[in-house]
Amino acid sequence: MTKIRAAITGVHGYVPDYVLTNQELETFVDTSDDWITSRTGIKERRILKGEGKGTSVIGIESSKALLEKTGTDPKDVDLIICATVTPDMPFPATANIIADEIGAINSFSYDIGAACSGFLYALTTGSQFIETGKYKKVLVVGADKMSSIINYKDRTTCIIFGDGGGAVLLEPTTEEVGVMDSILRADGSGAQYLQMPGGGSRMPATVESVQADKHYAMQEGSAVFKFAVTNMADVAAEIMEKNNLTGDDISWLVPHQANKRIIDATARRMDVNEDKVMLNIEKYGNTTSGTLPLCLWDYEKQLKKGDNVILAAFGGGFTWGSIYLKWAYDSK
Repeated sequence: MTKIRAAITGVHGYVPDYVLTNQELETFVDTSDDWITSRTGIKERRILKGEGKGTSVIGIESSKALLEKTGTDPKDVDLIICATVTPDMPFPATANIIADEIGAINSFSYDIGAACSGFLYALTTGSQFIETGKYKKVLVVGADKMSSIINYKDRTTCIIFGDGGGAVLLEPTTEEVGVMDSILRADGSGAQYLQMPGGGSRMPATVESVQADKHYAMQEGSAVFKFAVTNMADVAAEIMEKNNLTGDDISWLVPHQANKRIIDATARRMDVNEDKVMLNIEKYGNTTSGTLPLCLWDYEKQLKKGDNVILAAFGGGFTWGSIYLKWAYDSK
């Protein structure tokens, strides 16, 4: 029996127009362009401004453009999965809002919250629906409006995060392309190091919780860095070893864009040359669930059918993982 795989047949991204530079950050928080650049590799990030504009805007704009470029009728979309930690509201799911706005009236939809690993989780999950033969067209969105949960008085977080994301279309193929393998991990003991304590059922919003800044993302940078360097690099190396791949076999590493030093460490662990590493952290910062689709979008024209691609990410919770895929098409 011929094996069905899930292939990415199109990708598109979206970032807001407003650019928040390191120089602007210097005007309201104790930091500098040199300090931020040397420690993170970030020069600027995008911010979604405008009353009532949530993460769904990013998902809607990237999905609309994706469906148009792939010639896909939104009524043919079977499923939409949106990876995000900044949903428009606790419910309905942001994926539902996206589905409604793009006209995907025959799809069902839901969100996945796995922080910076969310797109990996969503892509793996969406692939299963394709591989079983259940669905033919699955839209996987990774998007976050991180500015909505960032304290711009906290220099440990405000220098890192930005807003943006993208979407990919998954379709079945019997060729030797598509999602070949995945390894996903989680360790809830890491929650103390990277979390947003307020706003959930454990700590509903009160005057006191708001005044205590409990509704912002908080992190212990050194602990997160140590865990991320080790786990993201290890899982990327693990999936290569599992599939008998060497650094020479890899066409592209698509790493989560959180910190240039973490990205460099992952590439070294995989023995992959830096010219094979997708990088856009300098212009977007860390868009959490949005970094991987944004990388694929930025580099789409350089991707060729059959390219061996490794995606790797690490996020709060802790969550981490890696996907090995073979690129399914040559960009026009």
